Amino acid sequence: MSAGFLFLEEALEFKYQEGLLPAIVQDVRTGKVLMLGYMNSQAYQKTVESGFVTFYSRSRRKLWTKGETSGHRLAVREIRVDCDADALLVQAELNGAGCCHEGYESCFYRKLTPQGEELVEEKQFDPNEVYGQ
Repeated sequence: MSAGFLFLEEALEFKYQEGLLPAIVQDVRTGKVLMLGYMNSQAYQKTVESGFVTFYSRSRRKLWTKGETSGHRLAVREIRVDCDADALLVQAELNGAGCCHEGYESCFYRKLTPQGEELVEEKQFDPNEVYGQ
């Protein structure tokens, strides 16, 4: 997998935003947006080499591969870059019940309305069972 992506790393604008690029993850089959994370050059390289989406955790200040705890991994199918080379769209296949640590398929399971917040998805798994208390 890595041969088709490595040349792009040099063109990406990791020099901005403290070396982090927003990476939107989209379900390759449905087009549904699953989550947003951030990648530095090491996370991007690990994503390309492993074939599984890896992010840089801003709070923990370390790399993490989605699904390393839950088993709900994101297998990369395509990586796109925006016109400014400072944001990524990762099309991936979700292997598991959901992407969100709250138990939903997508992290975007709420809709904001004039009346307040509205749930637009059903929970897919119990996060306490998957991640522990």
